[in-house]
Amino acid sequence: MRRSGARPASSRAARPAGVPAPRHHRADALHPGAWWLWALALGVAATRTTNPLLLALLVAVSAYVVLARRPHTPWSRSYGAFVKLALAVLVIRLLFTAVLGSPIPGTHVIVTLPEVPLPDWAQGIRLGGRVTAEGLTFALYDAMKLATLLICVGAANALASPSRLLKALPGALYEAGVAVVVALTFAPSLIADGRRLRAARRLRGRPDKGVRGLLQVGLPVLEGALERSVALAAAMDARGYGRTASVPAAVRRTTAALTLAGLLGVCAGTYGVLTAAGGTYGVPVLAAGLAAALAGLWLGGRRSLRTRYRPDRWGARAWLVTASGAAVAALLFLAAARDPAALRPGVVPLVAPTLPLWPAAAVLIGLLPAFVTPAPEQLAKEPS
Repeated sequence: MRRSGARPASSRAARPAGVPAPRHHRADALHPGAWWLWALALGVAATRTTNPLLLALLVAVSAYVVLARRPHTPWSRSYGAFVKLALAVLVIRLLFTAVLGSPIPGTHVIVTLPEVPLPDWAQGIRLGGRVTAEGLTFALYDAMKLATLLICVGAANALASPSRLLKALPGALYEAGVAVVVALTFAPSLIADGRRLRAARRLRGRPDKGVRGLLQVGLPVLEGALERSVALAAAMDARGYGRTASVPAAVRRTTAALTLAGLLGVCAGTYGVLTAAGGTYGVPVLAAGLAAALAGLWLGGRRSLRTRYRPDRWGARAWLVTASGAAVAALLFLAAARDPAALRPGVVPLVAPTLPLWPAAAVLIGLLPAFVTPAPEQLAKEPS
């Protein structure tokens, strides 16, 4: 008869001498907000340049960090889908430029498509005609900027756990955060279900590619998404989702005033920072708006009745990761102001882009999370 409190023999597996006990993965995990701030900062940096070499370097930096620190969970496999979406954006933009034309004048004609005559009320629009290298190059540069931004968002989806990100939101944003997290987890869950069903069909010797395979896989995937939605609604209802505490009317009015004034201040301050005319008032107005918005969120959190179980801590690693992304964005802002020709190469006349050295070195700062964060561990149970 085994004594109460004694562990079974299977749980006392012998461990070689000198090998430390494995640490719990939650103690080492990085705060999910740090991953999102790092990825969004890289996306902001991508909006400051159309140089294809710098944009390709930003994509390479995000891809390296994802490959090095992506956890072994179903939702982390969505990075490939975002890369495919980015490639689709490139192809569609080039096709539209070839068919509908480009406002960029060019002399290097690649091909001349049959032009469709349009009525007089459609002046300024053409279908077909000359396709120039300058127009396609301009469209490629502009589309690469959007594609890089999509890939950076995909990196955040692959690195940060959506459920842990929801736990880190302030109480005033909990309801909105639930909607955003459910929306963000829909695509990764859909991709995971599609891969699982395609693998099952391959094991059964059935086709999983082409239109026929897509039609036969699509219905079970949509059925699974519907079942998850119903289960999520039932779980939220059982946990009392939407309950709020009663607070005085003065607190509610103060919260609304601070939040509204803070958002207006953030909008006005951001406009001032991004324009040359608002350089004197942009930063102070932005700081005041952020302070008012944070105060409104703090007061609004008093209406939330929920508690947090084992909240994630914002440690030194989270500061380093966030600072690396912010440094990339700030340095590219500075480079765009000092040397706009290097970050936005021209296409008329058509010249090969060059890689500016110190902006490229600034982008490499974004690799810091691959070295300061812990390596991913195989998780037994991780909420998707």
